[in-house]
Amino acid sequence: MFNEYYTWAAMIEIPVFAALFRMLVKQKKECETDIGRCREALSEFKLHVARNYVSVNYLKDVENRLTNHLLRIEKKLDDVGRPR
Repeated sequence: MFNEYYTWAAMIEIPVFAALFRMLVKQKKECETDIGRCREALSEFKLHVARNYVSVNYLKDVENRLTNHLLRIEKKLDDVGRPR
């Protein structure tokens, strides 16, 4: 009976576990390289966006417009709060 279990382990289980281990190691390496590629692509995309879509002048313009809107809202709120 012991000989049958030993044969089963030697012929079936050990090669299956070895194959699973190799698959896991391979998957881990592929995952690490994919993560590295994703990080590189993300950093390149961020750089592309920073260079092509956003300028300092545009940001200053947006900031000025928002500030003016907020000042107008504040003035209206102050007018509402004053007694007539």
